[in-house]
Order: sequence, then C-alpha cells, then structure tokens
Amino acid sequence: MSRIGFIGLGVMGYPMAGHLVAAGHDVAVFNRTTSVSERFVGEHPAASLAATPADAADGADVVFLIVGNDDSVRSVALGDDGALGAMAEGTILVDHTTASATVALELGEAAAAKKVAVIDGPVSGGEAGAQNGALTIMCGGDQASFDVVEPIMASYSGTRTLIGPLGSGQRTKMVNQIAIAGLLQGLSEALTLGIEAGLDMDKVLATISNGAAGSWQMSNRGHTMVEDRFDFGFAIEWMVKDLGIALAEARQLGVPTPVADTVAGYYDELMASGEARSDTSVLIRRLRTSD
Repeated sequence: MSRIGFIGLGVMGYPMAGHLVAAGHDVAVFNRTTSVSERFVGEHPAASLAATPADAADGADVVFLIVGNDDSVRSVALGDDGALGAMAEGTILVDHTTASATVALELGEAAAAKKVAVIDGPVSGGEAGAQNGALTIMCGGDQASFDVVEPIMASYSGTRTLIGPLGSGQRTKMVNQIAIAGLLQGLSEALTLGIEAGLDMDKVLATISNGAAGSWQMSNRGHTMVEDRFDFGFAIEWMVKDLGIALAEARQLGVPTPVADTVAGYYDELMASGEARSDTSVLIRRLRTSD
C-alpha cells in the first residue's frame, strides 16, 4: 500500500479519498475548509489530518489533488506551503482538477526541477461516479509514472487511460465537455418536440435509446429532463468553467466551435436566472419556458 497525500475534499474529492482509505492506503488529507477535513477523518479514522498541502505531501509516494480551477491548482501545488515543495525525488503528483493544459505544463516544468513526475488526470462521471468508484480518468504524462498510479486510481474509477504526454488529459476533458454540451442541447430540443407533440415520452425514450440516437445522457437524464428534475448531477456552474477552458483552447488552435459557443451562452443565461446548481441537463428548461 502507498503513502498518499490527498488535497481537495469537495463533492468529488471526498468520496475519492474515501475509496483510497478503504483500499488500505495510508492517506493524509488537506482541505482549505478545515472542518471538512476533520469530518473526513472522523468518518475515516485510518486517515490523518494535514494542516497544509505541504504537510499532506510530506513523505507521500503519490499526491493527488482535485480543486476548483487553475489558480487553485497553482495555490495548493506551487504556493506557500504548496505540495510540490515537500515532495521528494521520484514521487508523483496527480492533478485530477479540470483545468487548462497550460497549468498542467506549468506543474510539469516546476516538478521536473525536483525530479517529481506529474500526471494530469481530469475525471468524468460526476458525483455519483466518484461515490460509486466508477469515474473515467483521462491522463497525460509518461508511461512509467502512469503505471505506478494506475492501480491506485483503480479504487475510485472504472476506466483509466493514458492519452499522451502531459496536457493530453486536460485536452481530452475539453473534448468530452464540448461533446456533452452539444449532445444535451440536441436532446433538449428533441424531447421538447416530443412533449409538445403529446407523445408518450416513456415509450419514446425506451424506443429511441436502443437506436442510433441512444447515449449515456439519454439513458441517465432523458426521463428526469421530461420530469423537469435537475437537483442532482453535474452543476452548470462547473460546466460553465469547463466550457470556458475548452473554448479558449479551441480559439488558440483556430478550431471553430459554433454549437459549443451557443450552448455556453445558454448556460450563462441559466446561471443568471438562478440555475447555477442545477444539473447540466437543465438546458431543456429554456425551451419549455420560452413561449
């Protein structure tokens, strides 16, 4: 079993760290809100409480972090009392935050000076995936480091893939979020048509989910969209952040994203109307209330 530092006990990190403890690893946790760390250690007595990111990383074989954005990554990894300053040669830093490829490369450059490896490994699957240990992890980095952390990450994920060099994980997550945004808008329009036409939507979804239109979003969100339920899942405030990162990368590469640009605008509207904590499938509510 490994000595692990885990930084960030939000809705994703909390259950992920719990799976690591359950797998028998020696886990030290840090969260900026200390009461959350204290609650975690209370629920997982085998874990230990760290006062700073550096304390969590001190003596660790692997440090995992999952925080809010680029600035948060820089703060907990590179700032005063940051994790990297306490990491020893030959250890590995895994960043599960959905952030920019730029910050992944910054971490890699800073870590290389200390002979510490970095894996950028954003996750997909939402809170339920984290709780169930079924996340999808898309990674960037070197093969040797991935081979070390892959069996550790297995405790909270169903799929772990090394896509390419550092930054590839973040760019794959950008591809993922753009695909989801377009798919959900299409699904919203299709379901609204069915509803307005007076169709039996249970039968419609059962029928079309088995054909070419079928998708994870249809199977897991189709019925709740029809029922106008959105108090669960991946909140649009996080999707807005993720799409911002993806669209900035697309602009830098000269890739046109007309559908994603439009859907990002719709999410901005929904945020402004008080839907920040609603699931991303709330896109359909724009259509059903816009007459």
